[in-house]
Amino acid sequence: MTQDANPDVTMWSGFLHSSISGSFMRQPHVAPQRDALKKAGVSAAFIGFPWDSMCISRTGTNMGPKALREATDQFLLYNANTGMDLAEHFTFADVGDVPVVMGNAARTMDAAEAVIGEVLAAGAVPVTLGGDHSITIAAVRAFAKAIPKCGLILFDTHFDTALDVGGELLSHCCPITRAVDAGFDPKRIVIIGHSGWMNPRSELAYCREKGITLIPLETVWEIGPAAVAEKAVSVVSKGTDGVYLTLDIDTLDSSHAPGTGVPTPCGMTSREFLGIIKGLGPANVRGFDLVEVSPSWDNDGITSRLGVRIILDTLAMIAAGRASKA
Repeated sequence: MTQDANPDVTMWSGFLHSSISGSFMRQPHVAPQRDALKKAGVSAAFIGFPWDSMCISRTGTNMGPKALREATDQFLLYNANTGMDLAEHFTFADVGDVPVVMGNAARTMDAAEAVIGEVLAAGAVPVTLGGDHSITIAAVRAFAKAIPKCGLILFDTHFDTALDVGGELLSHCCPITRAVDAGFDPKRIVIIGHSGWMNPRSELAYCREKGITLIPLETVWEIGPAAVAEKAVSVVSKGTDGVYLTLDIDTLDSSHAPGTGVPTPCGMTSREFLGIIKGLGPANVRGFDLVEVSPSWDNDGITSRLGVRIILDTLAMIAAGRASKA
């Protein structure tokens, strides 16, 4: 029997279980430098940010990037149900991990901002793998410098609009306030899926004062994913040149995502989450992150695998949105 001269490039290789390259979706490693990324033609780059030093709850998200990379072992860039082949829309690379400085959040955020800034300067979509939600602070700072008129969508069981936590400005409770500080127009920010029992008065007051659009969990149940996505797009797209999307895995019900620092009882279902993402194509998402995957609390890797599915669906949404405008 001769080897197939035209192998199926969407098929798994023989190394599926015996050799994992250590990159997200087995994609090539490229240095996080704009010239190297441009030379390789990279249009979307995976960035690990193994950091959980700003977490006020259960720790372990510093191992999130590793778990997410390992969880890609049985996934493909091709979706046989929809016909979406991400390899036809993006040239991917894994640029490795942010060089974190243990015990020093400020220096770590500066280092991360530089890495993400290089990806954006190369014209690529940064896909950041967290880490606790403080990693978004570095991402939005880089994003606001690269794309001055920008909107933001947050999926989270929390508002994440604390001014500080005990005087600490870089807490994982503060990414949205730091985004506003970085130049994001709060009237172009939408928070989706927050739980009423898990947020303080002061953070709600901040959202109302700044004009941030809130779509609580109950609204998701009432109007459905498609209507939620339509509302979010209408807010973040008005007068903006690009949107940053930050996805906290704890938005999901704890039965779907137990591997996180603050598991949410009666949270959003996976289908609701993915249904909303599917409708965000017109929003012109130009960068996103997935945060708060904590493998030490996971059950059989279900949270990290769901995280991979969310990342792939988000990339498919971006590709479809671009294709509709072409």
